[in-house]
Amino acid sequence: MSDVAVSIDSVSKRFRLYHERGTSLKERFVKAGRSRYDELLALNDVSVDIEVGETIGILGHNGSGKSTLLKCVCGVLQPTMGQVVVQGKLAALLELGAGFQPELSGRDNIYLNGSMLGLGKKEIDDVFDDIVKFSELEQFIDNQVKFYSSGMYVRLGFAVAVNVQPDILVIDEVLAVGDERFQRKCMDRIREFQEMGRTIIFVTHSAEQVRAICDRAVVLNKGSVIDIGTPGHSVRVFRENLLEAGDGPGAVVVPAVENPEVERTIDFVPQEDDRPVRLSTVQLDYPGVSELPYLKSGDPLSVKVGFVAERAVESVVFAITIVEPKGEILLKTDTNQLDMVFHLDEGPGEMVFQFPSWPLFDGEYKVSVGIQSRLGGVAYDWSEDAVSVEVLYEGQAGGLLNLPLSAAILSGGTALEEPA
Repeated sequence: MSDVAVSIDSVSKRFRLYHERGTSLKERFVKAGRSRYDELLALNDVSVDIEVGETIGILGHNGSGKSTLLKCVCGVLQPTMGQVVVQGKLAALLELGAGFQPELSGRDNIYLNGSMLGLGKKEIDDVFDDIVKFSELEQFIDNQVKFYSSGMYVRLGFAVAVNVQPDILVIDEVLAVGDERFQRKCMDRIREFQEMGRTIIFVTHSAEQVRAICDRAVVLNKGSVIDIGTPGHSVRVFRENLLEAGDGPGAVVVPAVENPEVERTIDFVPQEDDRPVRLSTVQLDYPGVSELPYLKSGDPLSVKVGFVAERAVESVVFAITIVEPKGEILLKTDTNQLDMVFHLDEGPGEMVFQFPSWPLFDGEYKVSVGIQSRLGGVAYDWSEDAVSVEVLYEGQAGGLLNLPLSAAILSGGTALEEPA
């Protein structure tokens, strides 16, 4: 137990969801024991030991039990079953403005929060200037916090939490409220805490942040733990089990119609028109496609496009567009730009777009394909967002492109066998 900072042992938490409750003391007295309610199991037999000096991430959709688990760790909520044992002083940044008294000034709230964390007035005096400097609220520190913006709340709350030198720092998703510059400042302070050997429990929706700073990650779904492992592994489990899946790993058959109601199907939908050629299937192929619902960053990828020609067609071009998760177009090209124009024979056929390497980081990339005439004047068929490429990157780098990279020291030092 001496090496365990937080022990979460078989913790379950139930809430009562009342259909109707009395609005007055009299109504509540009259209806005592007779109010109808449903039970919500927010946490279901959760167990995990968090070691001293470890940074652990918690992943899960809204409603998965992340915040409830943190509140049990911090003592804000008591588990219905099980127990949480915390070794050391804990500071938490949970809901926005939690613990702040809106009628008090920022200065008074610093002393109030510090006392709630077990600090005396002298100890708070010693770190007061550091708190104000970190929060960048010198100008507003004597104003009532009810006039603070959401970003100012976060800055003050985080500044208090990290400057009282806790053994365990608990951070919920509130950091997403701050601006980008302050978020970087917070991440720098978190890394300082890691170097000092502090324990950090970190809830975020950002797979990139989990991979960059966490030693392990816990994946929650509907109150239950479905995985505890390395950041890369847990992010993969999170995406495989919690994100909306397509119609199967690697292969999706799409109809050659522009109808969002039937955008994905396993059957080819014939069209009663005079188009000479139509799309029939779009399929992904990559290493391990039959077992894995994702492509590993850097692996090769093939996009196979099936078609049916009603008759022989001259000067046909196949087009492809790739869109990244935020909606920006990464690639828009066609085979004509690759110096390839095709003659199609009557009947079914297949062509392929081949990427020797897919050098992109985590995310879901949409692929649209089409068939058109060489000069682009006639669009024979088009399928918007025909397939999605789910990419998993197992390293710790961030950004958009997974570029091949190596490093060496040329002079003035030597490389260590193991990083310090």
